[in-house]
Amino acid sequence: MTQARDDRLDPALLRLVGVVLLGGIMGILDGTMVAVAVDTLTARFDTAVSTIGWVSTGYLLALTATIPVTTWAVDRFGARRLWLFGLLLFLSGSLASGLAWNVASLIVFRLAQGVGAGILDPLVLTLLARAAGPARAGRVMGLMGAVLPLGPVLGPVVGGIVLDTLNWRWMFLVNLPIGAVAFLLALRVVPVDSPAEEQPQSRLDVLGLALSGPGAAALILALTQVAQTGRFLAGPVLLPLVLGAALLVAYVVHALRVRDVPPLIDVRLFRSRSFSASVTVQGLVGVASFSILFVLPLYYQQMQGAGDGAFVAGLLVAPMGLGSVLAMPVAGRLSDRLGARGLALGGAVVAALSALAFTRIDADTHPVWSGLAAFVIGGGLGFVGAPTMGSLYRTLPGHLVPQGSSVLYMLNQLGASIGIAVVAVIVDVAGQDDPMRGFHGVYWWVFATVLVILAGSALLPGRPEEAAATPADPADPAAVPTTAH
Repeated sequence: MTQARDDRLDPALLRLVGVVLLGGIMGILDGTMVAVAVDTLTARFDTAVSTIGWVSTGYLLALTATIPVTTWAVDRFGARRLWLFGLLLFLSGSLASGLAWNVASLIVFRLAQGVGAGILDPLVLTLLARAAGPARAGRVMGLMGAVLPLGPVLGPVVGGIVLDTLNWRWMFLVNLPIGAVAFLLALRVVPVDSPAEEQPQSRLDVLGLALSGPGAAALILALTQVAQTGRFLAGPVLLPLVLGAALLVAYVVHALRVRDVPPLIDVRLFRSRSFSASVTVQGLVGVASFSILFVLPLYYQQMQGAGDGAFVAGLLVAPMGLGSVLAMPVAGRLSDRLGARGLALGGAVVAALSALAFTRIDADTHPVWSGLAAFVIGGGLGFVGAPTMGSLYRTLPGHLVPQGSSVLYMLNQLGASIGIAVVAVIVDVAGQDDPMRGFHGVYWWVFATVLVILAGSALLPGRPEEAAATPADPADPAAVPTTAH
């Protein structure tokens, strides 16, 4: 009886999970929903597709560049106040975007919306991880992980419905009623925290922010250009790629040397094998997931004659999203008792076998089989993702949760961009003469990525007590690299 009672999440925590995810889902949906409106916006503003592309690209870059400063702002202002501010900023950007009068104003307002999302997205992880604590981290991350796959699946569907039935402005205005409810509920449910009591208020690492935010954004920009051009060796790709890499290397050097102010993200966290394995595996899950999410609609549309359009694209990837949604809560709950390693290894094996199954499909394969393979690979990756996130927060002390959340979210964003960019290149190069050959190349790429996930999963902590024994606190003398038991 005691175990059953311990396994249940108390109502207050469940309310917090629901309210935080309601606020966080807006940014997740917005990133993919607007991408399907390129043709509509191009015609409405009578401008080039490349210009309209900045409506989505600018949002993504602003989001990425904002994430690092969130780690400092949480300790400086408190998570609750920062969450409410992020909601207001995102809603203000949504309203302004819906009222935009030309393409330049729309891009500027989308930047503001992206900054709001850059505050909210890592805070989802921070708020829930702090409220759950190490003992319930897997269960809460599993519930949160069940929502994350909905963005790529529901975003195109919702965007298609809005464009078919309403004015394009409602892609942004639809956030207002959702956000208003999320804000009012957050006032009641999100606990008040006093940053001065938890940790002394520190000065902002301005140089670190100037290096890390633009560096990460430059890498995302380079990968976005790869996805659009299908080429790595091109000026629009190489320039931001080199610049981004140089800025991030400079940040690492700065973070190791700075003494007068705490770095935004202490790179010494990566000395902990548990931390490094958790964030790396989660980033690779992003690579594999978005590779499949990007290529599946192309396969159905080009090889099986499925209809074009956002609504159809969302339906085509729905089995994979459904697999993740069903798997992650179960895997998260189990990980609180069994640990991350065994579950992640099992999930990676299932995902690898599903990726192999994808390499055997062709233009004549019945959609039921490809849909089944997508469902299974979504479930397999779900059994990797939720335990891995739970493992991360079991190794982080409370004051480092914002840093861990920022690292996790940035690597997930980077993984998604890498996956889409590589798929675009493989389809463009290998599929020039034989499209099916290009698709098979993508599936082999996913298989190779899952094999790396399998190797990384072996480095995750085993049972929860093992994770607790391997802290990821650079200030803790016990935080040294450890081998898996």
